[in-house]
Amino acid sequence: MKKKLVSACFAGIHCRYDGKHNRVEQIQELIKRGEAVPVCPEQLGGLSTPRKPAEIVGGDGHDVLDGKAKVVTVDGEDVTEAFVRGAYEALHVAQMLGVEEAILKEKSPSCGNCIVYDGTFQGVKKAGQGVTAALLKRHGIKVMSEEEWKQES
Repeated sequence: MKKKLVSACFAGIHCRYDGKHNRVEQIQELIKRGEAVPVCPEQLGGLSTPRKPAEIVGGDGHDVLDGKAKVVTVDGEDVTEAFVRGAYEALHVAQMLGVEEAILKEKSPSCGNCIVYDGTFQGVKKAGQGVTAALLKRHGIKVMSEEEWKQES
């Protein structure tokens, strides 16, 4: 069985922007059985935990990868470079392990698969993908949110 790449916050790792996690017991079990490997693209990109909330402004993850949008923090700091670097590091891990699927945290500016926040920091969501989700998809890796994965399981 091929390994899956999963958002590290699902493993109970305190890597979210606010220093918390999004533990999902079933995903944690995949990791324990050696069927999944956790990654946090934002940490891989050099960002600290905790860190200021960030959202994609001007598009979604595909637009960030194409240089048409940016990732900025709530106080206006441009963290695009860290998000892109982290996405490529996550891709490198996936390629080294022969990963064909990823289960990533919905709504995240890195990991969102179908929904991301709109860049206004008002809690408004829009259709789109995070930077890492977009990059993995561009490289043929199936990406799904935790909700999509639970429906498939």
